[in-house]
Amino acid sequence: MGFAEDRYESMQYNRCGASGVKLPAISLGCWNNFDGRAERGVMAGLLGKAFDLGITHFDLANNYGPPPGSAELNVGRLLAKEFKGYRDELIISTKAGYAMWDGPYGDFGSKKYLVASLDQSLQRMGLDYVDIFYHHRVDPETPLEETMGALDLIVKQGKALYAGVSNYSGAFTTEAHATLKAMGTKLLINQVPYSMLRRGIEEDVLPPVGELGVGVMAFVPLFQGILTNKYLDGIPADSRAARPEGTLQEGAVKPEVVDKVRQLNEIAKERGQSMAQMALMWVLRDERVTSALIGASRPEQIEENVAALQQAEFSAEELAKIEKILAG
Repeated sequence: MGFAEDRYESMQYNRCGASGVKLPAISLGCWNNFDGRAERGVMAGLLGKAFDLGITHFDLANNYGPPPGSAELNVGRLLAKEFKGYRDELIISTKAGYAMWDGPYGDFGSKKYLVASLDQSLQRMGLDYVDIFYHHRVDPETPLEETMGALDLIVKQGKALYAGVSNYSGAFTTEAHATLKAMGTKLLINQVPYSMLRRGIEEDVLPPVGELGVGVMAFVPLFQGILTNKYLDGIPADSRAARPEGTLQEGAVKPEVVDKVRQLNEIAKERGQSMAQMALMWVLRDERVTSALIGASRPEQIEENVAALQQAEFSAEELAKIEKILAG
């Protein structure tokens, strides 16, 4: 597969915390459309379009599917063929922390689980190492020192270049950073949910990461599609909210939420953007947020999201209007 020679011209790259690595402002999550039911041509088209537009970071987890592991397996096959020779231009990340196999060693945050899980992930993807390995969620029972010790071991073994955490609060991020630092390893990044409709990290996570030099990967920045124009006129039959097994439940598309999005959409129009484009740029307005993690089912969605970078700045008046709508 040949890729666009100008692929790095339209993308913005942000330094991840106080590290030496830069991540694209928009990263691609390989979850919903890379499972066991996905067609190879569709997956290749999504990854290819992303890379053509300068998205160098593909994000996975051990349990992405169904079945669990299928996303890593599918992406690994594409890396081996379509992306052969381009490994050094890519950031590949994966995670472990949710239930993956039966028994007491296939979940949460023990060293036993994390080391075994990454070995399995590397085998599925056909890689010698990943660039970022995340602990996917805080384990309420395993001592944090053991979990961070596993990340430290993995980095020192060369199975991951950087250590990350996901869904960690500000307090746990601070503790994880200090624990890893004492072992001689840097905490690179925390992957957390952040959007116009889910803003908890502003008071909890963003203050400490800014001081510690830890990056932030914002996932669900479009609130699973609610912060687009998809639901402004009801729930489409082919949407996540219309599927009983979908990750977005119909009850989340509340009239008062849709009314806010409708008002926000008017500001987006004035900016010459779609609602999705403005929502992405709003998340990235804070320099402590390194990258926004998107999902896509069509290459055109990726094109639209990357095009948002052409109108990234907000005026003080626009931000005030948005804040008023969200507060209301």
